[in-house]
Amino acid sequence: MNSLEQILKKLPEHIRIPIMDLPSNIRAGLEEIRIRACGDMRVLSENQEITVPLKKKAVVTREDLDGILNNLLDYSYYAYEEELAKGYITIEGGHRVGVCGRAVLNQGRVSLIKDISSLNLRRSREIIGVSEQVLPHILDREGRIQNTLIISPPKCGKTTLLRDVTRALSCRGFKVGLCDERSEIAGMYRGSPSYDLGPRTDVLDGCPKAQGMAMLIRAMSPDVVVTDEIGKAEDIEAIETAVCAGVSIITTIHGKSREDVLASNIGQLVEKNVFPCLIFLSTYPKTGTIREVLHV
Repeated sequence: MNSLEQILKKLPEHIRIPIMDLPSNIRAGLEEIRIRACGDMRVLSENQEITVPLKKKAVVTREDLDGILNNLLDYSYYAYEEELAKGYITIEGGHRVGVCGRAVLNQGRVSLIKDISSLNLRRSREIIGVSEQVLPHILDREGRIQNTLIISPPKCGKTTLLRDVTRALSCRGFKVGLCDERSEIAGMYRGSPSYDLGPRTDVLDGCPKAQGMAMLIRAMSPDVVVTDEIGKAEDIEAIETAVCAGVSIITTIHGKSREDVLASNIGQLVEKNVFPCLIFLSTYPKTGTIREVLHV
């Protein structure tokens, strides 16, 4: 089953079939499916937004959204309660589903989202070999892994690149510890990854990054720890612990420039040259374009 089929099987027939009827090139490049109550359905393919009309000029109903969410959750709200409180869930294959509706607060914090008003199904894709262009920058002249930070705005291919970097380094003989807090990189399902991560990769799934990095270092003795979207204050201490232990770090952060990174919580690490390799991604001319590589 391919990645698009994993998503479509969760949708009711009257929503699934119009997507399946789209031209093959649009389906192949499909990145997002946005479904809004009392509205239409739109897909994003290769950065092009396309409205997908339902049959007989129907509109998406609240009942449609409730049914889709139940399918996505396998009718187990309790199992996904913590994720839903953050506004998303991750389903089989590493696909992320954004959820909007009425937030329910508990002691000032979001505990649940109910009365669902829209869903955004973001397709996760595997592109074998996409890391070949950056590997010569990640590895130094002696073949050692440099601490590397991949930087870009959302939807520029950071996770896809990180996934293939993990596979490539693992295949080259390095022990890789993957801390996959949001279950997007590996797409773990019942203990098995949905993607090829190489033969020497150990995955810690669903664990907060700051704790997970330390756990991997203590338990799995990796050569490199890979994780996605750092930025919290507690991540800094975890990265410093890894560096002091002689373990390399490869991770990502949102931003457009070095200045954006310096203004973030991990700016002090960049100023200290903890990350000698900075890789900037762009969507122009296509998603995942390597815009610039800086060596500090």
